[in-house]
Amino acid sequence: MAIEDRIKELRDKLNHHSYMYYVLDKPEISDYEYDMMMRELIELEEKYPQFKTPDSPTQRVGGEPLKEFEPFTHVVPMQSLANAFSEGELRDFDRRVRASVGDVEYVVEFKIDGLSVELIYENGFFTVGSTRGDGIIGENVTNNLKTIKSIPLRLKDDLNLIVRGEVFMPKASFEKLNEERELNGESLFANPRNAAAGSLRQLNPKITAKRDLDIFVFNLQRIDGIELKTHAEALEFLKYQGFKVSPHIKVCGNIDEVIEDINYIRDIRDSLSYETDGAVVKVNDLEKREILGSTAKDPRWAIAFKYPTERQKTKVKDIVVQVGRTGALTPTAILEPVKIAGSIVSRATLHNEDYIKEKDIRIGDTVIIQKAGEIIPEVVSVVAEERDGSEKFFIMPEVCPECGAATVRLPGESVTKCTGLNCPAKLKRGIIHFASKDAMDIDGLGPAVIGQLLDNHLIHNISDLYYLKYDDLVKLDRMGDKSAKNLINAIEESKGRDLDRLIFGLGIDLIGSKAAGILASHFKTMESLEKATFEELTEIEEIGPKMADSVVAFFKEKQNLDIIDRLKAAGVNMRKKDAINVNDNFKGLTFVLTGTLEKYTRDEAKRLIEERGGKVTGSVSKKTDYVVVGADPGSKLSKAQELGVKILNEEQFENMLKQ
Repeated sequence: MAIEDRIKELRDKLNHHSYMYYVLDKPEISDYEYDMMMRELIELEEKYPQFKTPDSPTQRVGGEPLKEFEPFTHVVPMQSLANAFSEGELRDFDRRVRASVGDVEYVVEFKIDGLSVELIYENGFFTVGSTRGDGIIGENVTNNLKTIKSIPLRLKDDLNLIVRGEVFMPKASFEKLNEERELNGESLFANPRNAAAGSLRQLNPKITAKRDLDIFVFNLQRIDGIELKTHAEALEFLKYQGFKVSPHIKVCGNIDEVIEDINYIRDIRDSLSYETDGAVVKVNDLEKREILGSTAKDPRWAIAFKYPTERQKTKVKDIVVQVGRTGALTPTAILEPVKIAGSIVSRATLHNEDYIKEKDIRIGDTVIIQKAGEIIPEVVSVVAEERDGSEKFFIMPEVCPECGAATVRLPGESVTKCTGLNCPAKLKRGIIHFASKDAMDIDGLGPAVIGQLLDNHLIHNISDLYYLKYDDLVKLDRMGDKSAKNLINAIEESKGRDLDRLIFGLGIDLIGSKAAGILASHFKTMESLEKATFEELTEIEEIGPKMADSVVAFFKEKQNLDIIDRLKAAGVNMRKKDAINVNDNFKGLTFVLTGTLEKYTRDEAKRLIEERGGKVTGSVSKKTDYVVVGADPGSKLSKAQELGVKILNEEQFENMLKQ
């Protein structure tokens, strides 16, 4: 079979199976079979880029990061909807409609709680996607929308049309994302809608591609050459073309049927896998819609019914502090159990000290709670008039409740954190970070092995790693003779890492790899850094007051100093190594990195180039001097070959570093 034919065959099969899985939820093949076809297509398109097409499923992985989103003027204004909050307001809407166009049918749909977008197709191909913005001008987020697998890149027919849909994040995906963000020490999203909006507006499409976003298309805005009579007919037509349309489409003959269906949605919405904050009622007849027209803000032919947020009254029995994996102390209200939005609630996060003070929440208070975004319980307000004088003020602890280390709240920060390296609440994450590639780079010491070491009480902090014996390791599950010896050797080898890697590995709050390098270059030894004052730290141009406060607080804590002493006793390097003469041999040169290097992470290679005066960019152009190529390179290699840019393999790159 010719290469072009094979690429077309793979593309058609993958698009079909994406539609079956992501739109119809009826997979026909295993994930493995799908992945193997995708891998083959990626390899062929990289080798033969002339055969790559806009509708190829390989376009969903995300392209190069953008500096900013371009504004996009909507062809059809994206109006908002007027709201109704009661049955009476729905009946008023119905009277206005029938006064203008007579009897009508309505369509009732779920009101998905997400982010509204416009999708434009030309000759059947997805060409532009944008956010709503102010309704007239939105943001061009085409590359990000292409990563959503339920959006067809090509329609069944060669049509010019514009549709509107709601991008959302399923509840389960939202909870998983927040768990990952907590593990990485990032702020949590308040609800699925915020998570969807934040994910879709990432300047790096590769990040969006990793988020589990989905879409329901709910309106045909414009189409060329085809006449459709009703909204229900239009949705069926869009479904045929490959769109994932609104999951609930109920045609109602009168307002009584509308109200009955809205009550039905209210009863089932807690059981849905995505968030709904109401129902949308639309006139079904498209010709009557035209007659009804719009106001300056919203169409007269549709209205959104919003369910009132359920609130309940309960008591705060206690306020306890939980220590997260990053060391953040989070106060949590222990409540008298109360049923709200279909589940029993007995706890509610109070976020931080400022939140408690702002709402004046005290232990023993009667409070009003609701579920933020219908998921996370939150305290709305205090019922102050029910206080009897027995209520107690909450005070954030000065020492960590898990390990007894001092807590610190840096100036300008809202979060109080534990400063202890030995804190059991953040121990596993801290050791994973310490052993990571950009820190001490201990090969073979991944999360699973670290979990076993902790569960078997072989380690209690990072310094214990350097006192492990072969006999300790070989007894662990799935740890044979060779693996045990390799891990002991990897731990021994890591003792020689440079000082900046050790500083970064300690996990000092706000001190990333770049700041660790600056501190190592300035103070030269761990001992000098331990003794550094706030004033000495802030004299360094790149070290701000918050970072200086964090460093000082870290080295004040005795358990941290004890661990560093044990690392030193084990033979871990505590000094900045004498740098080779790397002042400017890459000065004025621009590099691009692609593929996976064996000896260096992407960040390490970037740092080595920049130390020598070079610059690393994300895309290949005529101004690029060298493209460094590792295993499984991307399209940057093809671009470099096309432009005649010098290509280096890892060995050639390493030779340049040694010059």
